[in-house]
Amino acid sequence: MQSEHNMKACGIVHKYGDNVDTDVIIPARYLNSSDPKELAKKCMEDIDADFVNRVKLGDIMVANKNFGCGSSREHAPIAIKASGISCVIAETFARIFYRNAINIGLPIIECPEAAKQISAGDQVEIDFDSGMIYDRTTGKEFKGQAFPEFMQQIIRAEGLINYINQKQEN
Repeated sequence: MQSEHNMKACGIVHKYGDNVDTDVIIPARYLNSSDPKELAKKCMEDIDADFVNRVKLGDIMVANKNFGCGSSREHAPIAIKASGISCVIAETFARIFYRNAINIGLPIIECPEAAKQISAGDQVEIDFDSGMIYDRTTGKEFKGQAFPEFMQQIIRAEGLINYINQKQEN
C-alpha cells in the first residue's frame, strides 16, 4: 500500500562508532530538562562537541553496532530528533532505544552494509516506503527495512501519543 506522501529523508551524514550509549547522546547532567530544544543543544556533546554547530535540519546520523545502549531514557531520541536529525541508520540498535525512537517519531533503520560503507559528510537519501538508502556521494545503494504504514503515520504525527490522539479525534 502506497502512502499518500512518499516519506523521504535527505541530508549530510554525521558518523559514529559502536556502542554509542544514551549517556553520550544526552549526558546525564542535562536530564533535568525535558524541553526538546534544550536537549538538542547538548546532543552528542561528550563525543562530538561540534555536532550541534554542524548539524542541519534533515541531516542523517549513521553509527555502527548497539546504538542507544545504556539507560532507557527517552531524552536520547528526543535530543537527536530535536537537533534536526531526520533519521538514524545503524548496524544494530539497543532494543529500548529502538522502541523509544519509534514512540517519539524518530525514524531509525537497521542496515549493517549502509552503516559500514557510508562515510561522514556523505549526502544520503532514504526512502521510507521502500527502505532504500542512497549514498548520493558514492553512488552506492543499500536495502534497509521499509517502514510499515502505521510506523510512518506515527513519525508523521511526531510520535505515538500524537498519533493516538489524532486517531481518537477522527
